[in-house]
Amino acid sequence: MITSTTIREIVAIYVKHGWVLRRVLLSGKSKGAIEIPADVVDGVSIVDSDLDALWFSRPPKPGGVAWEIRHLSTEPYALLFTMDELDPDFENALDSAENVFRSNLAGRKEA
Repeated sequence: MITSTTIREIVAIYVKHGWVLRRVLLSGKSKGAIEIPADVVDGVSIVDSDLDALWFSRPPKPGGVAWEIRHLSTEPYALLFTMDELDPDFENALDSAENVFRSNLAGRKEA
């Protein structure tokens, strides 16, 4: 199980490289088991999900905003997506990205 120290370290690495923590996805099972450091997630949305992951973004560059979803596990696994935050379907794009992530995680567990 991932610890609050590991979560703090993951966020620190992303911040060091210019990323901003935007959302925390937590499953019902993990809500009681994973302690999310309050100072790390201050002002960040915590979303009920079947995934345990962190969403980060970087400042925009031509072609959209880079969003990366990082699995909350001791083994690093993340996927990068470029999204237009002004698109009215932005939330649907995040959902679609989470579905890709979910599918890839399932494939990794089966391998």
